[in-house]
Amino acid sequence: MGLTRGCSKTGCARPAVATLTYAYADRAVVLGPLATYAEPHTYDLCLDHAERMTAPVGWDVVRLDGDYSEPALASDDLLALADAVREPAAARRPRRPEPAGSASRDEVAAEARSGVVESGRRGHLRILRDH
Repeated sequence: MGLTRGCSKTGCARPAVATLTYAYADRAVVLGPLATYAEPHTYDLCLDHAERMTAPVGWDVVRLDGDYSEPALASDDLLALADAVREPAAARRPRRPEPAGSASRDEVAAEARSGVVESGRRGHLRILRDH
């Protein structure tokens, strides 16, 4: 599993370094540094495709910060990825059911004050409902 996003161009296996977005109202193509998250209606491009990109006839090209470099993952990003993988795996492990009424008085009082009650679980997610 690669940790970097790839170029959106068909058949290109290089890592993405820039994100392309169409601004239809302004008839402009905006090309900037790689977005933090992949979004719908945006296209990630490698360095070669970002430099050679052209716009449709009558449209403008807006290039933001033309120095594109491959993003490096910070240790926080790697820890977040590891936690995201571990959490669902831990939820699949069989757990011993807690005996009825095992919640502390403080937990029960906090739920009563908030008006929200846990009504079930799906993996590592809790299903909450209002009173």
